[in-house]
Amino acid sequence: MIIDFHTHVWPDKAAEKAKEYLEKSFRRPMTAVPTVDNAIAVMDKNEIDKSVIASVASRPNQVDHINNWLFSVPSDRFIKFASLHPFYDKWSYELDRIKDNASGIKFQPEFQMFFIDDERVFPMYEKIQKLQIPLLFHCGYELSLTGLVQAGPKQMKNVKKHFPEIKFVAAHMGGFKMWDTIEKEIVGDNYFYMDTSSSVTFMPKEQVYRFFNKHDKNKILFGTDFPVGNQEKELKFLRSLDIEKDFLEKILHGNAEKLLGNF
Repeated sequence: MIIDFHTHVWPDKAAEKAKEYLEKSFRRPMTAVPTVDNAIAVMDKNEIDKSVIASVASRPNQVDHINNWLFSVPSDRFIKFASLHPFYDKWSYELDRIKDNASGIKFQPEFQMFFIDDERVFPMYEKIQKLQIPLLFHCGYELSLTGLVQAGPKQMKNVKKHFPEIKFVAAHMGGFKMWDTIEKEIVGDNYFYMDTSSSVTFMPKEQVYRFFNKHDKNKILFGTDFPVGNQEKELKFLRSLDIEKDFLEKILHGNAEKLLGNF
């Protein structure tokens, strides 16, 4: 079993435009046009059983129709992480829909333009904590935008302080291109899950080993950031590491299964 905890797909009619936007914004080629069918083809090639598909609403008025599409995607290969904008006025109703139709929520603070510890979002977090819906946050810098970090260690710790029972997944090993700071301030704080997307193949290998040795081995999740990341390359890197087989199995699927429960 392999579960890719961090991927993105779009409806067929929007996928080509999404690919062009991502390539222009990130200044790098995408690995595929991010349709459902292409994602499945890449998963099959790399023997990946399931992928978390994470949707993001850049504006509040996008939440409803993005989630309507996401909920309609067949579930046999995908684990759905819905979109929820922090300033969507029908957030409480939408959380009930998400609880019934998805396995988690993705927040992208740089696209959604909010600091994750903004107190205006706390009522939403309160209900999310009560419902025990896992949250996947983009953390650290973002390739495409201003360089303003809105989900860094300070903000992450403040969310932890106020919501100690939230299931918080910090993408990109805790913070994209902030790994020295993350190593000092977050690694070893086992409140946080981390996914390996757009991170372990960027970091010095010695630092990857330090992260894996210091952090809770039950809180590290395999992710690729498809179509930004290359699933074959990411798997090959993880399998090249000198780590115990049991730990690798936890990263590739065991930890995700425990976090998500029945998906």
